[in-house]
Amino acid sequence: MKADALRGHLDALLLAVLDSEPRHGYAIIEALQERSGGVLNLPTGTVYPALRRLERAGLVESAWSTVGGRERRTYQLTAAGRRTLTAERTAWHEFASTIGAVLTPRPAAG
Repeated sequence: MKADALRGHLDALLLAVLDSEPRHGYAIIEALQERSGGVLNLPTGTVYPALRRLERAGLVESAWSTVGGRERRTYQLTAAGRRTLTAERTAWHEFASTIGAVLTPRPAAG
């Protein structure tokens, strides 16, 4: 799936994979792939700028950590990020329900 298809949803996806635990950038990409059954294979050039934007917005915070002997920036949700994720999940369920209601065939009248 291309990044363009995710426009408007990328932030929620990133927040969602950070919901369970802090992760470094590559682990975020791996989590997106795993949770999507391999469909979401986003390039670092899409993910890292989005993470920096989320950090500037106060939704995630980062710190340097050593993982496997390598220095990596690890990201985690802030309280504001958790609230935003909750709101994004609610909005997504409402959106999916509405679109589903329109796309689901109705029995023929008669």
